[in-house]
Amino acid sequence: MSHDEGTYGPDEERAETLREIGEEIRGESSESKLVAAMLYRVSDLYDPDEETSPRDIYVNMREIIRTKES
Repeated sequence: MSHDEGTYGPDEERAETLREIGEEIRGESSESKLVAAMLYRVSDLYDPDEETSPRDIYVNMREIIRTKES
């Protein structure tokens, strides 16, 4: 799966918004930290300095969740 510029092209404002929301919801619980981490990873889709795809994010988050469950 490649980085689709039409759908996930650089959008610094969107990346920043997702990261701000991640900061706002990050709390002490592991669930809020996990959701914040997901938002940060999704924001990478819109960061012009990052090269990632939805599949990369899915695989990364799947591994984090599996590790958490262990």
